[in-house]
Amino acid sequence: MSTAQIIALVVAVIVVLAVLAVVVIMMNKKKAEHRRHEAEQLRSRAGAHRGAIDQTEQQAREAEAAAQLKRAEAERAERQAAEARQAHHVEEAQHEDVLREADRLDPDVNHKADDYRPGHSSGHSSGPTSGPTSGTVN
Repeated sequence: MSTAQIIALVVAVIVVLAVLAVVVIMMNKKKAEHRRHEAEQLRSRAGAHRGAIDQTEQQAREAEAAAQLKRAEAERAERQAAEARQAHHVEEAQHEDVLREADRLDPDVNHKADDYRPGHSSGHSSGPTSGPTSGTVN
């Protein structure tokens, strides 16, 4: 091979490499442009979806506020129920006190018996009575 042929071969290889480099650079630019375009589309879709996100956030806030209100109402109702239970227990105790006092005064009721219960006939003594009594006071 002559020197001219070697130079021509080297020049041809350099030209081919240069063409390949240009092609690779162009492909990379095109690929980068395509990726920019895809990214822009995704950002556009995300921006359009932002309204829905804002709406669901507002719905979540409203649901949280409603839940808080319901919790407060439930706590209030629970306090009222506890107060009503307490009032019931007081009434029941006062009623039992009256029955115990009546049983204590009634000579036919053995209020010291083991099975004594206020206002029940089981506390009556089994002995003779001086009159018709039921053992309960109404």
